[in-house]
Amino acid sequence: MTLTVEKTVQFHGETVCVTGAGGFIASWLVRLLLEQGYNVRGTVREPGGEKNVHLENLEGAKERLKILKANLLDYDSLLEAINGCTGVFHTASPVLSQTASNPEVEVINPAIKGTLNVLKACSVSKVKRVIMTSSVGAVLLDPKRPRDKFVDESCWSDPEYCRATQNWYYMSKTVAEQDAWHYSEESGLDLISICPSLVLGPILQPNLNASCLVLVKLLNGDPERCENKARNIVDVRDVARAHILAYENPSAAGRYLCTAHSVRTKELVDILKRLYPQYTYPKDYVDVGLDVSGIEQVSGNKLRELGLDCMQLEQTLVDIVECFQHKGILK
Repeated sequence: MTLTVEKTVQFHGETVCVTGAGGFIASWLVRLLLEQGYNVRGTVREPGGEKNVHLENLEGAKERLKILKANLLDYDSLLEAINGCTGVFHTASPVLSQTASNPEVEVINPAIKGTLNVLKACSVSKVKRVIMTSSVGAVLLDPKRPRDKFVDESCWSDPEYCRATQNWYYMSKTVAEQDAWHYSEESGLDLISICPSLVLGPILQPNLNASCLVLVKLLNGDPERCENKARNIVDVRDVARAHILAYENPSAAGRYLCTAHSVRTKELVDILKRLYPQYTYPKDYVDVGLDVSGIEQVSGNKLRELGLDCMQLEQTLVDIVECFQHKGILK
């Protein structure tokens, strides 16, 4: 099973904080930071138990990882975790539950307030630089954008359109990032945001996350008649590397779209079928959004210019399937 990434042996000795450390992207970020010699404080809502064992077992964790309890809505807990750190990677964000009766109150407001709590704690603690994990969801959803316009870091999703279409995840990411930039401008806090597209790759955490579930469903033929829509994909290890690259590079500034491959669902399935013919896969496809060319033209050039060299899509797919086979998620 291929789960390794190229190591960069550098002992930075700096202490950094990763919020939401047990998540899909954050777990890989913690792993790479430890490999590069950082001292890491990882915040989670509930330390202990099975959820965070994967963090405790990482190479270097015993010596240089502290797992701390913190809540995005509890400013004091965040300040305690962040104080004394030179940098902060803010990856934590509320997840939309299927049982949420009021997404704006239960998801959007906590995302906004939680982000501002983190940034305020960073200001008080005189943190050198903050890297915020946003999303392509804060970029794509704007019906007024010309369809022939290349999607880049200047693009924003329209919060009112997100609300009207009840796209609560995109709305939470959009408003939280916009408010973060307003705070940065007013306070002078050095902020950079990373906006990943659909993130795939092997998981370190015990539970299957939402983005990787997309791939599991395709392998299991769910649904049989599948939407043949455009998917912009990036490997989770490249997303983690992008965070560190943006933190370490003095010239880094602003937003960074993090994406590597643009494929239709059927193209993705065709690659998987060639590699793993034993799985079920959807039997039929319905074309969706073929006239919306802008969705396919998402630019990752700014990050490439910073030095990010992304993995090949086939390698990502091999690594994720082998990981899921090893974990019993796939047979």
